[in-house]
Amino acid sequence: MAKSLIGYIRVSTKGQGESGLGLEAQKAAIDAFAQQTGALVARLYVEVESGRKNDRPQLAAALAHAKRSKSTLVVAKLDRLARNVAFTSALMESGVAFVACDNPTANNLTIHILAAVAEDEAVRISARTKAALEAYKARGGKLGATRPECRNLTPEARERGAKAAAVAITAKTDEAYADLAPIVRELRDKGLTQKAIADELNRQGHTTRQGKPWNQVQVLRVLRRLSA
Repeated sequence: MAKSLIGYIRVSTKGQGESGLGLEAQKAAIDAFAQQTGALVARLYVEVESGRKNDRPQLAAALAHAKRSKSTLVVAKLDRLARNVAFTSALMESGVAFVACDNPTANNLTIHILAAVAEDEAVRISARTKAALEAYKARGGKLGATRPECRNLTPEARERGAKAAAVAITAKTDEAYADLAPIVRELRDKGLTQKAIADELNRQGHTTRQGKPWNQVQVLRVLRRLSA
């Protein structure tokens, strides 16, 4: 069976996105790479965003799709993406296999190196912060649980903590199915039954977070999340 690829391409301006300038070249590079390696591009995700913007919903959707389907994420050019902190962080945390068409050998290892540079800076900042806090404590300052108001959690505080944990779990689930939400919504709007939607998701090669085929109960859960 041919290797499955999830393509991700992006341009920096809305004008480029509407005109197709840049997008076509990136798509051509991904298609050529797939042909050379005997792989299949299961889906292509397109992002139009500013270089100063870190929020990338299409990247999140591409990573979710690649992780769930155990596919490889492929981009046309490494230099347009790997230097972006949002891309590096999202890719590292996802554990998804990655390749760049212009430099196929620069995959996860290269991303590790880039992330290591950022991590080194974070360690330095942490060390400076720790030194400042230690100096504050030496002057008699109180931190964290040593502050009187933080010694005991009230029932209200515990309830807030439980709600925050529930929100975090919901966010993780939403992220895992970020790429499927618009597909399921479109199929629902076409009048398909839950079973028909499940059949279509399976036909397109999508799986659940556990790597299992879709059924109507799982589709119902996604639909409920969309309407929540």
